[in-house]
Amino acid sequence: MDSRASLYVLVPMMNEAGNLPTLLASIRRMVAGLPPHLTPRFLIVDDGSTDGTGGTAMTLATGLDFTVLHHEERRGPGRAFATGFTHLAGRLGADDYVATMEGDNTSRLELLSSMFVRAREGYDVVLASPYLYGGSIENTTAWRVILSRMANVFVKEVLGLTGLATVSSFYRLHRGNVILDLQRCYGPGIVERAGFECMVEMLMKMVYLRTTISEVPMTLDTSLRVGKSKMKVLRTVLGYLRLWQDRRRWRTAALPATHKSPAPAHGA
Repeated sequence: MDSRASLYVLVPMMNEAGNLPTLLASIRRMVAGLPPHLTPRFLIVDDGSTDGTGGTAMTLATGLDFTVLHHEERRGPGRAFATGFTHLAGRLGADDYVATMEGDNTSRLELLSSMFVRAREGYDVVLASPYLYGGSIENTTAWRVILSRMANVFVKEVLGLTGLATVSSFYRLHRGNVILDLQRCYGPGIVERAGFECMVEMLMKMVYLRTTISEVPMTLDTSLRVGKSKMKVLRTVLGYLRLWQDRRRWRTAALPATHKSPAPAHGA
């Protein structure tokens, strides 16, 4: 890693004030375990919270390099990520890193060291996967787990993302040059979709740019989360399916960057 490298941690939040004390404690432990030549910088996008999430985050983040961006109204996690990526445009260097994660304490921050191991092995992006061997989903209803697994398999087949264990997890580590390539190709905000399907959209775009991707197993444990998940499974699955209509446009947009003909779309 470059001696001047920064790690930008981008977290979208909506009414997560109750989760912030535990999250900030985890963040501080994570910072303590980072290599000294890596500077952590945290970017929270408050997506129209009504419980004081943004203000609470700033109060608890004393001593950290911490920025909060605000949406006056709820616009969805995709819009929050787009706001965050746009903020990084002009700040991010090719040798930096960008981690994205959930704000509800379901991302295991201690996994970051394992994700950096994969990055040092040469991978551009590392995903934390509850579906990979060694991962699991705990303290969640069986019905929700079944729906999630079925949706994960179906979406991978339909959108041509086979070979990956998970496609929807927020918890990812990206090399800075990957984010810069995505911005050059798809605009500073990178993602267009407003809902949770934005992470599948982003993964599709990375595949079209021939990004190298690896995964590490993660236990997705909801026991530390205060409140319920904001994701509605069936609505999100429908959002995944709507990505199909834009796959050709996104793949074509990647051609100048790859200088290669696109692989045929699955089922096309």
